[in-house]
Amino acid sequence: MRSRRMFALLAGGTMATVAAGLYPVTVSAAPPLEDYLHQKPAWKRCYPTAPANFQCAKVKVPLDYRRPDGKKIELAISRIKAQDHGQRHGVLLMNPGGPGGDDDHATPLEWHEQLPKSVRDRFDLVGFDPRGQGKSAPVHCGLAKDEDTGKRPYRPGTFDRDVAWARSVADKCRARQGDKLSHITTRNTARDMDVIRAVLGEKKISYLGVSYGTYLGAVYTQMFPGRADRFVLDSAVDPNRVWRGMETVKSPDYERAFTRWSKWTAQRAALYHLGDTPAKVRKTFWDLVARANRTPIKVDGEMLTGDDLRTSSNMFFIVRKGAERVVQWKKAAKGTTATQAPPASNPTSPTPPSPSADSTTTDSSNDHMPGFWSIVCSDTRTWPRDPEKYRHDAARDKARYPLYGDIAANITPCAFWSKGSEPATTVNNTASALILQNEWDPATTLTSGLGLHRAMKGSRMVKVAGGEGHGVYGGPHQSCANQAATTYLTTGRLPAKDMTCRASNNPPR
Repeated sequence: MRSRRMFALLAGGTMATVAAGLYPVTVSAAPPLEDYLHQKPAWKRCYPTAPANFQCAKVKVPLDYRRPDGKKIELAISRIKAQDHGQRHGVLLMNPGGPGGDDDHATPLEWHEQLPKSVRDRFDLVGFDPRGQGKSAPVHCGLAKDEDTGKRPYRPGTFDRDVAWARSVADKCRARQGDKLSHITTRNTARDMDVIRAVLGEKKISYLGVSYGTYLGAVYTQMFPGRADRFVLDSAVDPNRVWRGMETVKSPDYERAFTRWSKWTAQRAALYHLGDTPAKVRKTFWDLVARANRTPIKVDGEMLTGDDLRTSSNMFFIVRKGAERVVQWKKAAKGTTATQAPPASNPTSPTPPSPSADSTTTDSSNDHMPGFWSIVCSDTRTWPRDPEKYRHDAARDKARYPLYGDIAANITPCAFWSKGSEPATTVNNTASALILQNEWDPATTLTSGLGLHRAMKGSRMVKVAGGEGHGVYGGPHQSCANQAATTYLTTGRLPAKDMTCRASNNPPR
């Protein structure tokens, strides 16, 4: 769940209040966090060719907030200062999603020009690599290339190999990272955000979070409600489904998107030649899946199985893209004779490549997924431990939701991961927040956005009817939603009630 748009930052109070929030004990028993809260970051240009106003620094935080005198880790942070000191409101902390990005601290620079000038005038744009990611004590597990992968399609004949993969990843991460893993959690990242807030001398945090960043923002508002200022949560996930439910909730939404896509494509049979009725369009797709599972097809230099085509099914949320992709597959299927099929990657749920001759190579350059698993697996203690539970659920959901059900429900390393340091956060508050949601978001579906809205009772939602794609704010075609977000960030005023905007980039009907 990852996007690259824009975002917001920080909040705080007296020393006793800060310490009590970072570590939930009584004020009189607050642990010695003062050294962390009074740090003076050594700001410098992020790299020699970076703009002079894009500055980076390091901030120390405790690995375990229950033991602040114990091991410390460093967080990479960055900023671009507000352009108009006279209008400056504060800082806007930003998180682009994931989890598991390599360069979240670069977000202020990446999004600087996308944000309206009125926002740039009022906020220092602040980014950071969350703990365990990027340059903030990253998690490396020494995985082989064929292990450094995401979710897998379910097949009865390969399930034992899926279990072996999940166990191997968890065992290698535990051996390499040990006790550190249990502290790479969203709750601790929220505590880190509050240390950053204090270090920057701010009483409150404003925040712009996309995708996973909406969950991080929601957890912060739950843990530090008095320090949350203006929170924009773009393309939201339901915080009360963490984490397995965040994925499995997509399966019925994928089927609805497929139905919509098949109708749209059938209306354009003369253009795409995929069928002149929805039933014929769907048959074209499933025939391709069956054929590619028998004989993988070559697309853009990659060999794709039918399971790979299903894994890419989130493209149906963007109907034109989906039609064009299936046309490409149909052409590629003619005359294909390849026999091996490393799966194509998926933007939100990568699937594993097949073993290759050098798949035993191990070094940290392969470790793209451990940062993701370290959050997803440690955030909650509710992951099933019995592989048979995954087998049952994947088989059931493959029958219910053929496009994605088994991929969402199949086993992951979380089945064997060390338990996190504390339970997941129940989000149920009245904090002010603005939730932005495309109706046809392929990564964080509308169902999830509505779940966040229910959990945050003080929020307002702006739904973009007909809106396609992941990420709303800053997009060129979501002017109504953009205006609502900019007004909220610059004035603090939420819409009086929930809003529905119509996407100006709706596909022709």
